[in-house]
Amino acid sequence: MIEIGKTHSLKVTKHVDFGVYLEGDDLEEILLPERYLPEDEDAWDIGQFLSVFIYLDSEDRPIATTETPLAEVGDCACLTVVGKSEFGAFLDWGLMKDLLVPFKEQRVPMEVGRSYVVYLYLDVTGRIAASSLLSRHLPEVNDGMFSTGQEVDLMIGSRSDLGYKAIINGSHLGLIHNNEIVRPITIGDEFKGYIGEAREDGRLNITLQKPSLEMRGELADIILAYLKDNDGQSRLTDKSPPDDIYATFHVSKSNFKKALGKLYKARKIKLEDGQIILIQK
Repeated sequence: MIEIGKTHSLKVTKHVDFGVYLEGDDLEEILLPERYLPEDEDAWDIGQFLSVFIYLDSEDRPIATTETPLAEVGDCACLTVVGKSEFGAFLDWGLMKDLLVPFKEQRVPMEVGRSYVVYLYLDVTGRIAASSLLSRHLPEVNDGMFSTGQEVDLMIGSRSDLGYKAIINGSHLGLIHNNEIVRPITIGDEFKGYIGEAREDGRLNITLQKPSLEMRGELADIILAYLKDNDGQSRLTDKSPPDDIYATFHVSKSNFKKALGKLYKARKIKLEDGQIILIQK
């Protein structure tokens, strides 16, 4: 079945003056306009297969393009506003025809020149549209897809008073709480993260660091190596500002303190005179 808003490999069935027709299965024949034909004419001989993206033209007819969009239906992407009209804002998504975000699908009024993270969907007419109201399209409750401590791919979607909303593996929404933010973050950033402790309401918390026990073991070794490279001492302690700790070890102050506690209990360090001192053995 051929889906609008998706890329398909379709067979060339007919040549016409204004392009070629592709086998469309349930959509019948689909036009690939001449301007999108590959330079190599052999590539679009009858019977050849072409990789094309399918959307609807201005008359709601399926049409194909060999241009590659920055996102497809069901995807999230950070896209830039290039225009506005009485219907909403238009985004550059890599195709000649810009992508509409209706006013009712805008989390905040969109401004030309700014970029927003949006979800691509099919509206009631079957046309491709986008929405920055991510929670309207993505589940925020763990439906069995994730386990605590699981490493996931994140895209930062929006900012709130509690922290940052992030898209998890392109399919769910979770929250990075303010106290979990240990690095600069901007909307549209993509990086790895971890599923946090389960919440009673089922919603997904995200942490940017490995689970504490695993992190504690690795970080303890890193701190020891740092002390050995710095004459067995450091003025960076559990009393230091969080930004200073992150600048050196790229971890939160909380995890740093836990790793120091582990080393202290193992009698590998001592804390005195506002510094950490390596106990030589």
